[in-house]
Amino acid sequence: MTDEPSSALLTDRYELTMLQGALRSGAAHRRAVFEMFARRLPENRGYGVVAGTGRFLDALERFRFDTGALDYLADSGGLDDATLSWLADYRFTGDVWGYGEGEAYFPGSPILVVEGTFAESVLLETVALSIYNHDSAIASAASRMTLAAGGRPIIEMGSRRTHEMSAVAAARAAYITGFASTSNLEAGRRYGVPTAGTSAHAFVLVHDSERAAFEAQLAALGAGTTLLVDTYDVDEAVRTAVELAGPELGGVRIDSGDLGDIAARVRRQLDGLGASAARIVVTGDLDEHAIQALAIAPVDGYGVGTALVTGSGAPTASLVYKLVARSGEDAGGPLLPVAKRSVGKPSRGGRKWGFRQLDAAGTAVAELVLERGDDPAPGERVRPLLRHLVAGGEVVGREPLDEARERHARSVAELPETARRMTRGEPVIPTRFGQPVQV
Repeated sequence: MTDEPSSALLTDRYELTMLQGALRSGAAHRRAVFEMFARRLPENRGYGVVAGTGRFLDALERFRFDTGALDYLADSGGLDDATLSWLADYRFTGDVWGYGEGEAYFPGSPILVVEGTFAESVLLETVALSIYNHDSAIASAASRMTLAAGGRPIIEMGSRRTHEMSAVAAARAAYITGFASTSNLEAGRRYGVPTAGTSAHAFVLVHDSERAAFEAQLAALGAGTTLLVDTYDVDEAVRTAVELAGPELGGVRIDSGDLGDIAARVRRQLDGLGASAARIVVTGDLDEHAIQALAIAPVDGYGVGTALVTGSGAPTASLVYKLVARSGEDAGGPLLPVAKRSVGKPSRGGRKWGFRQLDAAGTAVAELVLERGDDPAPGERVRPLLRHLVAGGEVVGREPLDEARERHARSVAELPETARRMTRGEPVIPTRFGQPVQV
């Protein structure tokens, strides 16, 4: 447990009214399996990226109805004494499996599997979805940006374009998918994400001249700093920057205009002035498409803000959390598959396991979603995807953020070449329910 506040009220009221009804009917104590999955990917995505696992495990440990939460629920009405008493003793005692954080996922992938009693598992729906839907949407967009950058570093700098705590989570998700650093200090403190930043246009404007601003920044941060050169005249700013810093100038940042053309001009100017080692960083409403368009420009790094923290057009991963199996009146009896049949919102019953099928070259060819006992045949090239995250109510799957970052790099590397396309298209590999692809 941490000293942070309870996460139990980060939920919807209908979860508690369902609990109250299930306590009265006796169904609350039935064993149940819930799965989190996406029915489809956004139309311009070939794959999704799992993110938020570590934050969910933190929230699960804090999911306790403390005195303040219970007093609020009692005062707000609608819950009887038996339900409030049950909540006072709430502890999740079940098991949780999930895709490793940073792993790619596809439609139908069982990226989170929660198994416990109906009562203790249903209460986790909203907190799980709110974390995974946000973080996975950010990670999925960030992964495309990283691919488009082709190895050039990207700084996450979207804190001013979203909710203050969403900004922290977004920086974490972006780092998992390959971003080099963030401007957000809380993400640095809380998660160890490297932080970066130098100055904005206000710093230049508050000084009597651009030269005075550059002198002050160089005095404070050294010649290796990055100077912002588009407040007034870019050519004059570059000349002043090299004159003051010399060939040791760390870099310049361009935040406006035709970034490709200006970068090419600035590169020629820096080289001509003897600052050939100076980096060029570009910022200004970039997304994966703009980054890809700059692939042939002499750009050394990018800063991305608004597009990143809004999921670059897909601000939610559209994940759902559905009951797929339950016991009967005998809680110790076998688990029975259950599924929705709603038009447009169907689900598949039964507890499932996820595998990635690979060809002889190690390239992914299919997502296999199999029911318990329907294991891949011997000799098939498959990689199991589910990790045990919680055992008997105890977190067992927490890991350093760099492990998720490394997992993401491996997962994307095994996807087919079509994953690098930024155009709209179908998922880059199909999802197979129980049927491997012939390769």
